[in-house]
Amino acid sequence: MSIGNSPEDDRPSEDRIPHADDDRPSIGRALQQARVDADLTVDEVSQSTRVRIPIVQAIEQDDFSRCGGDVYARGHIRTLARAVGLDPEPLIEQYGDEHDGRPAPTPATPLFETERIRSEPRRPNWTAAMVAAIVAVVAFVGYTAFSGGDSDGGQQQAAEGSTPATSKPTAKKPSPSTKKPTDPKPDPTDSAIAAAPADKVTVKVNASDGRSWISAKDHNGRIMFDGLLQDGQTKTFQDNQKIDLVLGDAGAIKLYVNGKQIDDEFRSGQVERLSYTKGDPEVG
Repeated sequence: MSIGNSPEDDRPSEDRIPHADDDRPSIGRALQQARVDADLTVDEVSQSTRVRIPIVQAIEQDDFSRCGGDVYARGHIRTLARAVGLDPEPLIEQYGDEHDGRPAPTPATPLFETERIRSEPRRPNWTAAMVAAIVAVVAFVGYTAFSGGDSDGGQQQAAEGSTPATSKPTAKKPSPSTKKPTDPKPDPTDSAIAAAPADKVTVKVNASDGRSWISAKDHNGRIMFDGLLQDGQTKTFQDNQKIDLVLGDAGAIKLYVNGKQIDDEFRSGQVERLSYTKGDPEVG
């Protein structure tokens, strides 16, 4: 009888025999390989499972610390396994084996649903609001300028110093002064027509018998007035050399040139093209 261990003692005990399951891949490796085989990206898995990308990446690295506890880790494993086409139960069982089968206490963290992706609230589009405000201000300024220009244009024509014949300035009593008053610049009104300056040509157009379209230009060809003269209205034009007129209805117009009335009798509806210079009235 030999002293020592029997041949049976040399055989490894069951505790030292490796289980067949020791050769299986880790949970994270199995999930990652299944995802790659399914031709899915981490982002696509995150979108389909609503599990945030950092948690998906951590689980594939066998890091379950970001899950918030064993209960949530098992939930994430089950969700990801179904997304990549794996049976979740073997993975859940493997997780229990690797963590002694006891669920770790759950820390005071948000519930499993809070780990899922939430859409961020929409923020107000301040750029669009500022653009709309600027457009509104520009439109208002443009409208105000346009309206003001129209009202001024309706009251003051392009004719140099032209004013209605019926409006006469109120004479003010001059205050006593030792200085000789300066002669005011002549204004081409009715009084100016009566004493028309010899160094200028002055033409007064009066629509006494109806309305008529008229056009007046100075010696440079610049338009002094181009529009409709209503019945009873009067326009006066003055230039240093020459004034060219076009009367749409000459029969409705009375002309005064350099203080003298033109006696030509124009027919109603007749269009006349006239030109006047300094000196006596003379039709050009």
